[in-house]
Amino acid sequence: MDYAAQTIDLHKYYFLGDHTVKALRGVSVDFPHGDFVAIMGSSGSGKSTLLNLLGGLDRPTQGNYIVGGYDVSELDDFELSAIRNELIGFIFQSYNLIAQFSVLENIQVPLNYRAGRPPIRRGDVDRCIDLACEVGLEDRLDHRPYQLSGGQQQRVAIARALVNDPAIILADEPTGNLDSATSREIMDLLLGLNEQGRTIIMVTHEQDVAEQSKRQIFMKDGLIAGEGVFPG
Repeated sequence: MDYAAQTIDLHKYYFLGDHTVKALRGVSVDFPHGDFVAIMGSSGSGKSTLLNLLGGLDRPTQGNYIVGGYDVSELDDFELSAIRNELIGFIFQSYNLIAQFSVLENIQVPLNYRAGRPPIRRGDVDRCIDLACEVGLEDRLDHRPYQLSGGQQQRVAIARALVNDPAIILADEPTGNLDSATSREIMDLLLGLNEQGRTIIMVTHEQDVAEQSKRQIFMKDGLIAGEGVFPG
């Protein structure tokens, strides 16, 4: 089977003076192309640490993480940055939009970090406009984040995550700051992206949100404690 990503005996330790925090203690999990996984667990279970490693935002202490055919442990910082920009899209609970940028400018941000830093051209702008339309923001292109609702800001974040056409979307509590109705709208967007073939890996503490994924991974004490499969 061809995988979008794999972890093999992944460990992550944090050294705090004489104390060692073992955030991950040997996690092996496969993410096939087109998967939609919800990672769950209590605070301190390791789920956020795992998501950071999957996003190339941190490096494992031990073990292997393979994404796009590359073993992250063998990449230098420049190569890892390029892989992160080209293969992975990020959606955060707090949106992480740039306050002084418009909707369109926020969607464009990842384009500024492409390999070789090519200039943003008309075709790039058109793609950003198309993505804004896809997430229902065609009439908000010039708005700033403070002029948008929480759900609209998350829609901007989703469009931004898609701008480089990533193979994997990582979503960290994407509905955590939203009311129930808006959460359903955001999940409908993510489910639609998954139906298009996108691989989505999502951390959530909300059971009703997790059950909309194809499978759940439960983490405890830095290990995978169990897995559930749901129709999708």
